[in-house]
Amino acid sequence: MAQAQPQDGSWQALAAERRKHLDDLIPAEWKLSEEFKSSLPADGRLLAADPVRKSGIFSENELDITENYSAAQLLQRLASGEVSSLAVTTAFSKRAAIAQQLTSCLTEHFFSQALERAQYLDDYLKREGKPIGPLHGLPISIKDTFQVKGAYTTIGYVSFLKNGAATENAALVDLLLDLGAVLYVKTNIPQSLMTADSENNVYGRTLNPFNTNLTAGGSSGGEGALIAFRGSILGVGTDVAGSIRIPALCNGLYGFKPTNDRIPFGGQVSGVAEETPMVWPSAGPLARNLEDIELFMSTILKAGPWKYDVTAMGAPWSAPAESQSPLTIGVLPEDSAFPLHPPVKRVLESAAEVLSKKGHRIVRLPSDPSRDVAFAFRLVFEWLTYGPQLDHFTPSGESLIKSLAGAPSPAQSGPFLLSQDHDVFKKIEVLSIARRNYTDAWRKAFVVYGLDAVIAPGAQNTAVPHDTYGMPPYTAVWNLVNYPACIIPYGNASKELDPEPMETKYGQPNYDPEAVDGAPTALQVVTPRFLDEKCLAVAKVIDRDIRG
Repeated sequence: MAQAQPQDGSWQALAAERRKHLDDLIPAEWKLSEEFKSSLPADGRLLAADPVRKSGIFSENELDITENYSAAQLLQRLASGEVSSLAVTTAFSKRAAIAQQLTSCLTEHFFSQALERAQYLDDYLKREGKPIGPLHGLPISIKDTFQVKGAYTTIGYVSFLKNGAATENAALVDLLLDLGAVLYVKTNIPQSLMTADSENNVYGRTLNPFNTNLTAGGSSGGEGALIAFRGSILGVGTDVAGSIRIPALCNGLYGFKPTNDRIPFGGQVSGVAEETPMVWPSAGPLARNLEDIELFMSTILKAGPWKYDVTAMGAPWSAPAESQSPLTIGVLPEDSAFPLHPPVKRVLESAAEVLSKKGHRIVRLPSDPSRDVAFAFRLVFEWLTYGPQLDHFTPSGESLIKSLAGAPSPAQSGPFLLSQDHDVFKKIEVLSIARRNYTDAWRKAFVVYGLDAVIAPGAQNTAVPHDTYGMPPYTAVWNLVNYPACIIPYGNASKELDPEPMETKYGQPNYDPEAVDGAPTALQVVTPRFLDEKCLAVAKVIDRDIRG
């Protein structure tokens, strides 16, 4: 996967050469003609145009494999030999290649190596009469941050291209391979990972396949776009302020942020000073259904992830027994600093009403300064910025992307806790006390109201036009308290149902009914720390009942 360096040493030349190298790796028979691309509708509704079927590149069997099965169903067919890993890997590799040409969702693709791996797995199954592991033959996509031996990991920095290809795998990569998975692509992210718009100067901007005029979210935006396009059936992202959940809600997917250290995180490239205390990120899955989310979580945790990563917990997956009792569900109140856009408010109210009619006890949580969402977001921001900030821009001379350069300051919504007079030890003390008190306020709320879970918006908005997503307070709050949180797609924005525009403050996106018409809307389901199994069990009940 190595590539020659261009004679022109500018950052623009380095990035252009990298993009050309990746484009050249796509087989010629998987390339879309410029004529075909120009024939797609100008309104950006890519999925509605069905370019995969119209391209003529896919057989009916490949369309069937990528469109009509869950990951769990494909694994059953793979284990029985009903379908080969080579056929499944080829189908998803081709679809990922088309997705890349239309949405710029990939940073790396190693299709030829993936096909060799798939053939090896098929030969093993035929020879041994059993699969190599519970993920035998299943293609899985992973975010750019995960190191894969022989592949680049830039996290959107031009300067990181000079680091060359990785010489070892991230812990989760080794675990997935030992479980029998096939890795075939790495997915796009924003420059620095610190914005919800997945654009960088190396690989370009990831487009939302529902509407390419809208953001695909970030920082796991490439995963969101690829899975929405069905170029992947199961993907892995990371989340420090919403980076799994934002792409899930923007692309109409399910996404799960586990409690920290349940999924192996070691061996990633972050670009930050990892030795300092902070709000730690977690790794987790994105998929098209909750069964596949649970499949990923249970399979990884049953495999002993602590054997691969010193930070991973030893606690195995322990799914709770199904209960017929109604749930007690709290509804997060709207934060006045971050008012909900009309379609977001509508679907949250609709879900609460439907769940109440299904017999669940709905608790409208009162606004409480001790659980203030805007304060929590400011606290997350201070945790992420109090320490040394590493400069990865100057070495290449590259410019900041627009969504970073014009990002609003959380200080607009209220005062920060830290002052310039605080030394680093005092800063850690102040932030630690504030986080402990805030987390305890949420513990008390769950106990006092007898809650099984809280439902909340995933964001104050849906997917919005590029570079306008703003701040992610409704996701970052759960990173601060380290609670597991799951995004459930539910409904769509509608200019007919919500016709009135809305202006917001603090640099947040305004609501434009015409621009976001049809964009997916979502719910967020949250439970206390380490109750990941319960979070997904409750999410399954809620998902079932709101659609029933």
